[in-house]
Amino acid sequence: MLTSEHAIVEFEGGRARPDRLLQGPHGHYVEYARRMLAIYRDGLGRRRRDLHHDVVAVFADEADCPPRRIAAFCKLLDDAAEFQGDRRGQASPLRLRVFAQAAPLHPLVGERDKLFEHAEDEVKQAIATEMGMPWPAIDEALYADVPAYQRLESFEGYPDAQAMLSRYNVAQVQACLYRAEAMTVEAAEDFQTLLRHAKLARLLHRITPAGPSRYRIELSGPASVLRATRGYGVNFARFLPALLACKGWRMSATIRTPWKGTARLTLSEADGLRSHLPPASEFDSGVEEAFAARFGPRQEGWQLIREGEVLHAGQTVFIPDFLFRHDDGTEVSLEIVGFWTPEYLAAKRHTLELFASRRLLLALPERSVRPGASPGENVILYKTALKLAPVLEALERLRAESRP
Repeated sequence: MLTSEHAIVEFEGGRARPDRLLQGPHGHYVEYARRMLAIYRDGLGRRRRDLHHDVVAVFADEADCPPRRIAAFCKLLDDAAEFQGDRRGQASPLRLRVFAQAAPLHPLVGERDKLFEHAEDEVKQAIATEMGMPWPAIDEALYADVPAYQRLESFEGYPDAQAMLSRYNVAQVQACLYRAEAMTVEAAEDFQTLLRHAKLARLLHRITPAGPSRYRIELSGPASVLRATRGYGVNFARFLPALLACKGWRMSATIRTPWKGTARLTLSEADGLRSHLPPASEFDSGVEEAFAARFGPRQEGWQLIREGEVLHAGQTVFIPDFLFRHDDGTEVSLEIVGFWTPEYLAAKRHTLELFASRRLLLALPERSVRPGASPGENVILYKTALKLAPVLEALERLRAESRP
């Protein structure tokens, strides 16, 4: 990610607008990106500062490219690269030894004369002999802990120039989110992925319905409960690529301006920002995928919706695999357990107990139930594939029970 120093954001009319390169006005940036990628691909063994110098030269004749944008490009290129570093922590002690031996001989000159007796090359050779190392090796290691002097070892790069520019656009939004106080996401799909990444980003969340099979997820950092702080802005930034990889969402964030006011940053799937993360997998297991294909979009008045309901109790969130919605409005959720362990089943049963007031069906592999044990009224057992008949039978039974 970029740092705050790379952020380019306009605040106007209560809106926050991160810098973005658009295909129309910035179409020529594709060629710039190709040239920058070539500098790094062909730059193995070169120092970081020299690579940055060449990147700056790419934009020598470009009037519409502020220095901060160029610095952001360099940061993104560095993030996709590996540089030689001072892995053993030897650079600082080496400098102390070299400078201690050279200090009494200063000033050093190119050639000795009657006034200045110590030639630079001779002093370097004497130090190298004393240390038992050739001077080029000493010179190479002397500033190995200074990023500007580190040499490029490898460059993973980006798939193409467009991908690099796309990463830039996302990175500028992430940098804007460093100043975010809170974020609200409305989503109709991929709830499981969104909440999983919200937890990984250490974001607190509160969920409220926003319409049929649509939910509003209010996100904040732990410190926001006590005071305004930028300490968790990076968590919002880390969450963004996961959000961009999902479908059916829109986001609004409150951003603090440099003038101690606030502005709104709004995004949606329609904005076209692309995540570098792979799209969320639609199904967690082959059993779920096979059942969805077998059921189809509708069966006997029941519509099948993937992860269509979010159940929550405090910070405990449960998203059943499927929601069935009947034409008469009856809704029933189904959770399918594929891979399992005794501990996993115990945790799952505890979760179901929290939401016992909901109409829930649980599909379990037969081998997960002890011989002779009663699985329960709303539990459906299956061998290798979940069949339609027992599911439809359970759905109709729950629909009948829900009638007044």
